[in-house]
Amino acid sequence: MERTHIIDPVKFLTGQQWFLVLDSWLPLCYLCRMHKPDANQSKPVDQALDFNDTEIAFRGNSNSDLKRAYWLFKIISVRLLTKIGPPLTNFAMAIGLPIKPLIKATIFEHFCGGETIAECESTIVQLDKGHVGSILDYSVEGEDDEKAFDETCEEIMRTIIRADGDKRIPLTVFKVTGLGRFDLIAKRDSKEALNEDENEEFKRITARINQICSLAHERTVRVMIDAEESWIQDSIDQLALEMMRRYNQNNPIVYNTYQLYRNNVLECLRQDTKMAFTEGFILGAKLVRGAYMQKERKRAEEKGYPSPINATKEETDNHYNDGLRFCVSHLTTVAFLAGTHNEESCRLLAELLDSKNIKHNHDHVYFSQLLGMSDNLSFNLAEAGFNVAKYVPYGPVKAVMPYLFRRAEENTSVAGQMGRELKLIVKEKKRRKLA
Repeated sequence: MERTHIIDPVKFLTGQQWFLVLDSWLPLCYLCRMHKPDANQSKPVDQALDFNDTEIAFRGNSNSDLKRAYWLFKIISVRLLTKIGPPLTNFAMAIGLPIKPLIKATIFEHFCGGETIAECESTIVQLDKGHVGSILDYSVEGEDDEKAFDETCEEIMRTIIRADGDKRIPLTVFKVTGLGRFDLIAKRDSKEALNEDENEEFKRITARINQICSLAHERTVRVMIDAEESWIQDSIDQLALEMMRRYNQNNPIVYNTYQLYRNNVLECLRQDTKMAFTEGFILGAKLVRGAYMQKERKRAEEKGYPSPINATKEETDNHYNDGLRFCVSHLTTVAFLAGTHNEESCRLLAELLDSKNIKHNHDHVYFSQLLGMSDNLSFNLAEAGFNVAKYVPYGPVKAVMPYLFRRAEENTSVAGQMGRELKLIVKEKKRRKLA
């Protein structure tokens, strides 16, 4: 009997053509056998997910924690205090006024895990009780010399060693500008020629990044590279992709960050995914809206180039949600973390997973929020069986102050954020019958 010859489409399609075929075919696989929900799949989202459930959101908070959070968010909601607070605090610390205990007991206690990795343990334990993971984030900023960069590199590596084998710490994170000079990276991004010393300096930055990612690969610990300003981001993207080529062959180890408030980043995400598929590595992607909007627009205006930021919040929301849809449709090639405090985006992602019969705790999908914020999202998502992890910043109080000031500024600039936080806290105080 004559044998039937089956055509292997891989031999007749280019990498990009095969990617497009796969793009259409993958959703069917999700509905069939590749992502069948397991026997322990949680209830469907429309039954299980209530972001207004404050009992779950604040279950890990004592009455005193809740009262402190209430007054803290009340203060942060006052824009004048948020503006004058940072310079006054910096001045007080510079002249040696004993305000560190006050800061540590209030804003630092709420938004940070501690001054050291060891001090973060109680936060790790508390989050784990609500089935939420911790992302150790060494948040020291503003250093500008080689010794400090080496010390930061060593500390980031300690976070990886600490996370190794501890399921409560599913990811770690670092900023490239913690490992090298901002101005040098900006010069390289602008395509200016580097002199011999600068080339050697940039090689040291690359070596530090590789040292971190190599250790993460060795320990099978996921590490995310934070996004920064657009005028240094091309270099960061190139470094991140090179690390993924080396270390993401079998597991998602290295993640790059995609700021969807930039008008070209959704297309970059699509192109990077095609590249990952063609070259045979897993794309690690952290999706965020973005953190430097005012600075980006101001610089674009001053230097006379088009702003890289979407013109409206609606455009950014659409780009972000389209990014979620794209990643969910490419889960064999993309492992992603949705870093968002937006309730609609969280619900959309949860519903997308349900609609495609993808289990809530799929290894390639994480939700993430910042410690001390949006607990109604984090803990209710975790209660519904989704993978959730909170950023847990840490470092010496004085060195972490820029991070804390940025949190306060961002909170007041996001429309409705403070009102939402306060409303939920007040609701829980009433439920507990607290004054």
